[in-house]
Amino acid sequence: MHDILPEHATAWRHLEEVARRVVTAYGYRQIRLPIVEKSELFARSIGEVTDIVEKEMYTFADRNGDLLSLRPEGTAGCVRAGIEHGFLHNQLHRLWYVGPMFRHERPQKGRYRQFHQLGVEAYGMAGPDIDVEVILLSARLWRELGLRDIRLEINSLGSPETRIHYREALTAYLRQHKDALDEDSRRRLESNPLRVLDSKDAGTRAVLGDAPKLLDALDEASRQHFDLLCGLLDDNGVAYEINPRLVRGLDYYSHTVFEWITDDLGAQGTICAGGRYDGLIPQLGGRPTPACGFAMGLERLLALLEAQQLLPAEEAPDVYCLSLGDGARATATKLMEAVREAVPTLRVLTHCGDGNLKAQLKRADKLGARVAVILGEDELRDGTVALKSLRDDEPQRLVAQTELVTNLLALCAKESLDS
Repeated sequence: MHDILPEHATAWRHLEEVARRVVTAYGYRQIRLPIVEKSELFARSIGEVTDIVEKEMYTFADRNGDLLSLRPEGTAGCVRAGIEHGFLHNQLHRLWYVGPMFRHERPQKGRYRQFHQLGVEAYGMAGPDIDVEVILLSARLWRELGLRDIRLEINSLGSPETRIHYREALTAYLRQHKDALDEDSRRRLESNPLRVLDSKDAGTRAVLGDAPKLLDALDEASRQHFDLLCGLLDDNGVAYEINPRLVRGLDYYSHTVFEWITDDLGAQGTICAGGRYDGLIPQLGGRPTPACGFAMGLERLLALLEAQQLLPAEEAPDVYCLSLGDGARATATKLMEAVREAVPTLRVLTHCGDGNLKAQLKRADKLGARVAVILGEDELRDGTVALKSLRDDEPQRLVAQTELVTNLLALCAKESLDS
């Protein structure tokens, strides 16, 4: 777990504001979820025998003896809220959330024990059109952020019935090559054979080259869903690769799965993963309801922005007000409050404490301020202020205090054009 220091907060705010703008453009509404949930919720949704539940969750007993956990992901809490407040069954909802998640795993760049996710969830729509919408939404986010060289991989898991038959065929094939599988894959062979398809082991991947393909096993309805999905992506100019090894290990997933992947982050290449999880809501006690969405890690996105040199510069003050003497300091405070009232979008800093004019100007310049407002004894007596541009060679000039706002706006606008 780590601190987000002020010099990094500008990048975080930029990412969050762009994401908020994009999801709002698609009509998604924000839901704010608790950080702590009953541990049972994640055991039922993620699975009791998964590494997340067995090894990675921060779980504790409260004073009543109930087992609670810091949330490791957002979908389970979103579904729990929908069931609890009755807004899922026979209703259409587009929701999004953002916030910290917690997993006790080995920290590495872009992966921390407290990390932040942005998630999108759409409920009540069963067709491939909503699957395409969440993909288009994520693609628009990459464009708005300026990100490059991100590829989309898609696959279909088919219906639950299709997957049962496919799992039997895959298991039978893998048992014939069990000795060539890596240790994790041998363990998964009996408990969760689809996850073997995820293996990065070279020997296992060689075995998988001739394994049965899930796409070949799709029933007619699943094939039609996937073909319509691909057609809609083609119509919207979204390039994609069909990856037959792209799977999810839990039974509540069905039909569409997708991932956005970059090669600029090494092994941690997936920046967004999503798909359809129609089986989750009944698994958590609700009535059957179609659902799809995605989640993305903000730390990983920020690492990609950094790798592609797309991080915004730290925000600097527009105005830094300097004052000399107690009387000038009191007037300066009042004048800057008037400026903030008149133009709330300006970033205004007022110098507090002691310091001669040279020291205050040095501070203003170090902070990157664009304009200095200077108030000394002469200006206080004459009802004026001195305006000094800190980013070009324009001469310092005096203006009436009553005309300060107008002159500041003009000077800041010129500074923006020059930069």
